[in-house]
Amino acid sequence: MRILLTNDDGIQAVGFRALHAALAGLGELVPIAPLTVQSATSHGITYHDPLFVEEMDIAGQFVGTAVDGRPADCVKLAITTLWEERFGEGERPDLTISGMNSGANIGINVLYSGTVAAAMESAFLGVPSIAVSLLIADKSATQWDRAAEIAREFIDRVLSMGLQPYDVVNLNLPRTESPRLPVPDLRIVPMNTAPLAEHYEHRSSPAGQNYFWAAGTGLNFEHTSVGSDVEAIFEGAATITPLSFNMTDPDRLESMKKQLEPSDASAS
Repeated sequence: MRILLTNDDGIQAVGFRALHAALAGLGELVPIAPLTVQSATSHGITYHDPLFVEEMDIAGQFVGTAVDGRPADCVKLAITTLWEERFGEGERPDLTISGMNSGANIGINVLYSGTVAAAMESAFLGVPSIAVSLLIADKSATQWDRAAEIAREFIDRVLSMGLQPYDVVNLNLPRTESPRLPVPDLRIVPMNTAPLAEHYEHRSSPAGQNYFWAAGTGLNFEHTSVGSDVEAIFEGAATITPLSFNMTDPDRLESMKKQLEPSDASAS
């Protein structure tokens, strides 16, 4: 099995390196990730600028391909072009794993996340994917290697169930600040849909120009639904949420058809 490994924190991120190490033996890992940090870039892609690529030695651990673009760019470029250049015509990854992100991608942050966007792009192109993120409270205390080991446990469980070509799984891990943290409980939950309860601070530059600075942690939600990913992650559980890139609302689709499309009688 050949696995495309990507992220949004950049190819040199500590979470990316830790996950790469923890995935040893799962398959042939092919790291193709952004050159620089691309957090919260969502599903943006590059059309009017070149995508420069370079091979980089990452801390002596592995050699990966750095793409000077966004997470979705990395996946699109990898699956449509780089994979065939490397492995031959018609070849594609068997699986994409995106992460391990520094910060949980739960609730409405799923829409903003470059980590999740990379996984979505993969599934959209027919390669199943898993996004992996870690709740961070104290970066200096975070045990990345242990978190990656726990992620591998859950990735193995997901793969034992089997994934279809267009499947997306969003895996989030609770804060991991002990190298001996037991594997947490796993909950299969929906995403919390409340908006973030955040604001912008109005400031002035030394030159007198007005500007605004986003204030908040990115995890302050207006409310937490019972049984949601937000509730579970803050209770110390790991969460899995199956996602879909098809954003059609089927209930409203049928309702709007009935109300707005002409009936057979009026059409005649």
